[in-house]
Amino acid sequence: MNLPIPTTNKPPYELVDFASIPPVACPCGQARRGLAEVEDYPGTIHVTEISVNAKLHYHRRLTETYYFLECGPDAQMQLNDEIRAVQPGTCIMIRPGTRHRALGKMKVLIVVYPKFDPEDEWFD
Repeated sequence: MNLPIPTTNKPPYELVDFASIPPVACPCGQARRGLAEVEDYPGTIHVTEISVNAKLHYHRRLTETYYFLECGPDAQMQLNDEIRAVQPGTCIMIRPGTRHRALGKMKVLIVVYPKFDPEDEWFD
């Protein structure tokens, strides 16, 4: 069965140059958030430079997936009461309601679904 190919007047792709996106402060450090303004993309992609002591926080609606690009040998993630070692190439999917923070300095690619909303950052 051949399905019709959807047509649109939009370009066939979106190109993001993270170096051109100004960083914004976040509980983890500094984030560059891409694809936030693209209506037909259901999430956002962040490149985040994490400071040594990120703030413990959680999201009620957002699911975040961290892919560790760069980090030292002592890098860790706190996930609720559990501490997990991470290294470049490690990936962690964090469900809504999970209190989390990075421990150590690192650079992380974060995929967020649905689109990132700063109103959905909660602290105890």
